[in-house]
Amino acid sequence: MRKKLNIENKKSAAISRPSWDEYFMQLAHLIATRATCTRRKVGAVVVKNKRILATGYNGTPSGVRHCSETGCLREKLGVPSGERQEICRGLHGEQNAIIQAATSGTSIKESVLYCTTQPCVTCAKMIINAGITRVTYEGVYPDKLALEMLKEAGIKLIRFKCK
Repeated sequence: MRKKLNIENKKSAAISRPSWDEYFMQLAHLIATRATCTRRKVGAVVVKNKRILATGYNGTPSGVRHCSETGCLREKLGVPSGERQEICRGLHGEQNAIIQAATSGTSIKESVLYCTTQPCVTCAKMIINAGITRVTYEGVYPDKLALEMLKEAGIKLIRFKCK
């Protein structure tokens, strides 16, 4: 004879899970740990329908010596953050994520970009032309033109606040 199981209708304890924004921002922070920039560690994640399409962190192009080996020219010249990006050896996390998607043939049109830092104007232009529709970022970056252009292009901007 089988023994009957005593099943109670108790609600299971609530499982603490991060929101999707928290989850993808945590991943962006993890990705930033791979950054090779000596001034700033930035991570980016491109997502569509809650699926990761591409990631990127800031650092020099593949096959090029890292700034930790060559030194940072902008640092040597005392260039403030947000200025003279053209003399930097590295790419930004957002740029590397967009390039990663392109090299793998992954469309990022109508996707969301999560980034540990507000995009600069160069990244903003790439984000606009890539068809990204929302940017969720955490840290500020001294580039008002980038924010103006993203807003003008109709890109939804969300400043993520850590808990």
